[in-house]
Amino acid sequence: MFFICTAISFINGGAFFGRSLDFEHGFGESIVFMPRRFLLRFREMPENRSHHAVIGTAFVNEGYPLFYDGMNEHGLFAAGLNFPKSAVYKPKNECSYNIAPFEFIPWILAECADINEAKSKIEHANILSTDFSKDLSSTPLHWFIADKNSSLAVEPTAKGLMIHENPVGVLTNEPPFEYQLMNLSNFLSISPYEPESRFFEKFKTTPYSRGMGGLGLPGDLSSSSRFVRAAFVKSNSLSGKTEEENVTQFFHILGSVEQPEGCVRLKNGDLERTIYSCCISSESKVFYYRSYENSRITAVDMKKENAESNLLVSYPFLKKQDILFQN
Repeated sequence: MFFICTAISFINGGAFFGRSLDFEHGFGESIVFMPRRFLLRFREMPENRSHHAVIGTAFVNEGYPLFYDGMNEHGLFAAGLNFPKSAVYKPKNECSYNIAPFEFIPWILAECADINEAKSKIEHANILSTDFSKDLSSTPLHWFIADKNSSLAVEPTAKGLMIHENPVGVLTNEPPFEYQLMNLSNFLSISPYEPESRFFEKFKTTPYSRGMGGLGLPGDLSSSSRFVRAAFVKSNSLSGKTEEENVTQFFHILGSVEQPEGCVRLKNGDLERTIYSCCISSESKVFYYRSYENSRITAVDMKKENAESNLLVSYPFLKKQDILFQN
């Protein structure tokens, strides 16, 4: 799987985390609730029968939740994003934690309550070159980890497992995070205000000067451009304090990096699109989402599930457009 993705955290009274996932088709993913007693097995680690509850997007294969993203009951969020050129997985060694790529999100969210606990575990982790099955090879990934206080970019590279403090609260794909952060500095002069240069003086008394905030912001769908655009839009977004207002604004932020079908055409003729976008509230524990086919915001409330169960609960993405007629 080679997904194109953008992940963000948005702190405005409450903490909201989420991502968009862009690809030419889905894989049967759904919204999955993993309760505390679900038997979580690992290839090189002891199984875990008692852990934090998690809600997120996952493809359930052979009874195992292959999480794309998720948040646990304490408000710790994690998302995996495509990292095809730089990801380097390792053979098993004698470090504390040998974790397969597909185990990383459930491992972190099941065992850590906040980003400090997550960082402490990741510092002693080794990401294995282990496939889930002969038909499902490991995806080259890096990860976005966030709570209400801060966020991290975690990248398995040839230099080792790199843990970067992420002051921007944004992650996309290649190139590595350090480059993305350095590249962002090239756009620090971009302003949400209409330009003041003499070139635009003749337009100041006309409608043409409207809508010229963000002049110079990259508009293509490459990873580097999406990183800059998401960082700019997020840092300049204004929202009310209610959860409904923040969730609405969150989807507008992700909308700035959305892929309409037809704008990215692959060599084999396939068309990429934003399969889904999601937002999870760390306070209400509600998972909000929109699918490509259905732009209505739909929600799954983590608190309404039985956290003490041992069975996964799955909700399929609603993909039929839901239009409200007012007359």
